[in-house]
Amino acid sequence: MKSFVTIGCLLMVVAWMGVRKPTPMKLPVPAGWPAPQYDFKKNPLTKEGFLLGRKLFYETALSKDSTISCASCHQQFGAFATYEHPLSHGIDNTLTTRNAPALQNLAWQKEFMWDGGINHLDLQPLAPLTAVNEMGETIAEVLHRLQRDTAYVRMFREAFGDTAINTQRMGRALSQFLVMLVSADSKYDRVMQGKDSFLLPERLGYGIFQQKCSSCHRAPLFTDLSYRNTGIPPDNTLNDYGRMRITGDRRDSLKFRVPSLRNVAITHPYGHDGRFFSLLNVFEHYRKNMIVTPLTDSILQHRLPLSNFEIGQLTAFLNTLTDTTFLKNPLFAPPGYVITPVFIHRH
Repeated sequence: MKSFVTIGCLLMVVAWMGVRKPTPMKLPVPAGWPAPQYDFKKNPLTKEGFLLGRKLFYETALSKDSTISCASCHQQFGAFATYEHPLSHGIDNTLTTRNAPALQNLAWQKEFMWDGGINHLDLQPLAPLTAVNEMGETIAEVLHRLQRDTAYVRMFREAFGDTAINTQRMGRALSQFLVMLVSADSKYDRVMQGKDSFLLPERLGYGIFQQKCSSCHRAPLFTDLSYRNTGIPPDNTLNDYGRMRITGDRRDSLKFRVPSLRNVAITHPYGHDGRFFSLLNVFEHYRKNMIVTPLTDSILQHRLPLSNFEIGQLTAFLNTLTDTTFLKNPLFAPPGYVITPVFIHRH
């Protein structure tokens, strides 16, 4: 009899607190794409978790002086990259040491950062949160701020079932937002689906791309997620040697992650330190300005021969990778927008 009373009291408490089962969401996996790498069994997608992650992504209170959020360096109109800034900006007008990469199709990645130094999406936000030249705060203080905010207490309860706010839940909520940043509705995608067709320069550029670029920038992600030395000499101030900092292996000197070319037309400047201000600068690097050494990637030992004509056609093709649906999707905009019902998966 006592156990029945206990269960009844528990149910009354749950009802009083207004706890409801989170609403499942489904990751929109494009047709023909590989299976995502993210483990959704450990962190199931829900509407409540996504909304919490979105609020955290745009939350300036996560930084030491309450001026910087994740979105400060990852702007939606720039495919969630740092638009027009070579290096990202942090608190107190400080500069980071790298260009913030675009955040897109993260569910298909196992490693993050230009050097692959973080191997789980749930952990990635901890680096900028605590870096002194980025958001500059301690995890303990971030959690303390969230725990004092009644709106966050409610949202954590709705997303995870109770009011506990900890590092793991914060990371998982942010991941639920980040994995939904799927870019797969560019003109290129529509052409591949038979819904559109390339103009002549785009078609010629696609042929050149397949011949000279696709070995590193493989569809559908337009990156093979590898780390390569592409003949970019180190900046004398930053002294960034890339992947070698993680592995300690000299053979990884100046290796950086091959970036995705999706939305490349609007994610300038380019390179790990943003030294290339335009696509033309990138093409000039590959055909003329590479510093070739024995450690330079084997497929680039003779640079990348490109004529002016080829550069023009390649540029036309790369423009077809711009996904305006992704760039303007209110689902990913700051809190205040309504979730599009198509993204909600009901059982």
